[in-house]
Amino acid sequence: MISKNKLKELSVYKQQKYCESDGVFVVEGVKMGDEALAAKAPIKVVCATKLWLAQHPELPINAEIYEVEELALARLSHMPTPNEVWMLLDRNLRPVDSSHNLTLALDHLQDPGNLGTIIRTADWFGVRHIVCSHGTVSCFNPKVVQSTMGGIFRTRIDYTNLTDYLATCGKPVYGALLDGRNIWADDEPLRLPSGGAVLVVGNESRGLSAEVQNTVTHRVAIPNLGGTAESLNAAVACALLMAEFMRGV
Repeated sequence: MISKNKLKELSVYKQQKYCESDGVFVVEGVKMGDEALAAKAPIKVVCATKLWLAQHPELPINAEIYEVEELALARLSHMPTPNEVWMLLDRNLRPVDSSHNLTLALDHLQDPGNLGTIIRTADWFGVRHIVCSHGTVSCFNPKVVQSTMGGIFRTRIDYTNLTDYLATCGKPVYGALLDGRNIWADDEPLRLPSGGAVLVVGNESRGLSAEVQNTVTHRVAIPNLGGTAESLNAAVACALLMAEFMRGV
């Protein structure tokens, strides 16, 4: 059983400043715990119920492992209802093969749920590389991590000066913009170039910054068939655009 002192020591990781300073992040729940194990992620600490531990005998030998009761899990958890297992992982995840021809770029996305859903959707379409501006919400935010449903372990996610990256990537840059070309236009359907491409999606309320727009070589738009909605959710836009790019791949 976990000691009171150890429980107190680990509970500080409910605050992101301690996760950032120590280079770690939290994973919770049966689904995400299993995903972390399957990915052979760098697990540092496991706190789990007796039943969960009995069902997972092959845990990493270098991890600290503690049996805890549900009340103790509640002291560690970000969730309203803790779910059997809590893990602390090193942020240095295993390298992911990012040789896929489509790279997704995100310009100052702020909503954790959106980023988590985008990572999950990219995982579905086999898009293994996401490049984020420095102003984008951290992929290690607890809400992001849980929303990925394990996709965070199968996606390379980099944070960089996005304008510089897009200007020097050597690939066509497709920007999601309201005044862009209709992606369903019969004369030129949206398809992934043989040499690859970068798809860039902007902030939930402001769209692409002016600096990023200057690097865009192809302006594309999802047609507003209803004609009334002001904008489309960033995660939904990413899903529709990735689906079009990956058609026929």
